[in-house]
Amino acid sequence: MTVEPSGVRTREEDREDSDARVIARSRDEPELFAALFDRYADAVHRYAARRLGPEAAEDLTAETFTTAFQRRHTYDLARADARPWLFGIATNLVGRHRRAEARRFKALAKVPEPVEHEEPVADRAVARAGATGVRRELAAALAGLSARHRDVVLLVAWAGLDYEEAARALGVPVGTVRSRLHRARSRLREALGGSDPTAFREADTHA
Repeated sequence: MTVEPSGVRTREEDREDSDARVIARSRDEPELFAALFDRYADAVHRYAARRLGPEAAEDLTAETFTTAFQRRHTYDLARADARPWLFGIATNLVGRHRRAEARRFKALAKVPEPVEHEEPVADRAVARAGATGVRRELAAALAGLSARHRDVVLLVAWAGLDYEEAARALGVPVGTVRSRLHRARSRLREALGGSDPTAFREADTHA
C-alpha cells in the first residue's frame, strides 16, 4: 500500500472528484451537483459581469447552473473538465442579451478614464482589462465586433479557455476558433491604433 504525503492528491482521488464524475453521480443523487456550483460559480459570475454588468450577472449565473443541472444527463462524461460546457451555456445565455451587451460597451466607451502613469494601451491585454475594468478604448473596440468574434475572444481572454476548450464551448471546430480569433484580433488592433490587446502566448492558450 502506497502512503501519499499529507495534502497530495492521488490520481484515483482526482478521477473520483473530476467534474465528469460529479455530474455522473448527480444523475442519481441530484444534490451532488452543488459541488459544480461551488467550483465554478465565481468564475462564471466574473465572466458574466464583465460582459453584461454586475446587475445581470447574478441572474445569468443562476440560469447557467440551472440549465446545466437540467442538461446533466446529456453531458459527455468523457470530458473530465466541465468548464467549457458551463462557459458555453453562459455564452449562449449572453446571446439573449446582445443589445444590452453592446449598449454596455458603448456606454463604457464614453466614460472618462482617470489619469494614470502606467503602461500605454498597447500593453493592456484584454485579460487584464477584464480583471480591472474595461477601458474606454477597448470597450469601443469590443462593441464594434460581431457577436461570434466577441464570443471567441472573450472566452479565451476572460473565461481563460484554450482554443480547444473554446471550440467545445461554442460547438465549433478548433480551426473556426483560430480563424475567428485572428479576425477579432485584427479588428481590435485596427480599432486600437495598432495595439494588440489579445497577444496571448501560444503556451497560454494550450495550457
